[in-house]
This record gives sequence, structure tokens and C-alpha cells, in this order.
Amino acid sequence: MNQDLTIKQWCELCHRMAREKGFWDKERNMGEALMLIVTELAEAMEGYRHQDHENFREELADTFIRLFDLCGGLGIDIEAEIIKKSEKNKARPYKHGKIC
Repeated sequence: MNQDLTIKQWCELCHRMAREKGFWDKERNMGEALMLIVTELAEAMEGYRHQDHENFREELADTFIRLFDLCGGLGIDIEAEIIKKSEKNKARPYKHGKIC
């Protein structure tokens, strides 16, 4: 069942599905790939704005699917990167030293 997958396995699964649907038939345009992720977040914002909670959740899921696909396609171990960045963030000051 997919619910027990690691982040790395999710990246592999999402990338495999995207390849099967033809999204990697040629070299990906990085700007386009990143903007498709941003677009999913914009769609989530629209769901939130319209108080469409089901659509909001679905668009958040699409965001992860596109991000995991990209990581899978580029061979990025995003779990390791998250761990590394989390450790770096632990050493940062409260609100990263910004006055908000």
C-alpha cells in the first residue's frame, strides 16, 4: 500500500508515473517544472480562498507529487536534504533574526 512509502519511494513512484504519462519524453525545462509546482500552490490558494477544503487538500497533494517527481527525475535525495536543512535551521536565531 502506498501509505507506508518512504519519501524516497514517493519520489520514485511519482517520477515513474510522470514518465509513463510522457512528462519526461524529452529533457525537462527547469523553469517550467518549477513553475508547475508553484502553479499547484496557487491552485491550493484558490481552493482555500473559496473555502473548498477538498480542492485545497488535493492541490497541496499535487504540489508534493510534482515536487517528488522532479526530485525523482533529478536523482535528488530530498529526505537527506530536508534533514540537512533542518539541522541548519536549528542553529538559526528566533525568526531568523528578522523583526516582523
